[in-house]
Parts: sequence; C-alpha cells; structure tokens
Amino acid sequence: MFLVNHIKNNKGITLISLVITIILLIILAGIAINLSLGNNGLFNKTKEAKELTNKQEATEKINLKITTA
Repeated sequence: MFLVNHIKNNKGITLISLVITIILLIILAGIAINLSLGNNGLFNKTKEAKELTNKQEATEKINLKITTA
C-alpha cells in the first residue's frame, strides 16, 4: 500500500536533480567557451591558420613569378 501511494505521489523532478542539471550545464558551457575563446582556442587557431595560408600563398606566387621569368 505504501509503495502504491509513493508511486502516485512521485510526480515531476526534484529540486536537487534540477540544481544538479543546471550545474552540469554551466560547467559544460564554461568548457565550451574556454575551448573556443581561450589562448589556444578555436578562434585563435583559425586566425593562425589563415595567416599561415596567406604567407604560403604569397610565397607560392613569388616562386611562380621567379620560375616563369
């Protein structure tokens, strides 16, 4: 009888599970922000890759001019 009443009264989520879920989401958001905006983050890596590509393209154009001249 107690088990039946307990199952009927168990509706929704508890405050503790809600707080734990929010804390986990905040931690994951912090990790994602750090990975994208940190010193060695995604945006810095793409900026460095773009600069390296531009330098290599310029070097290739110079070498092409030298060999065709």
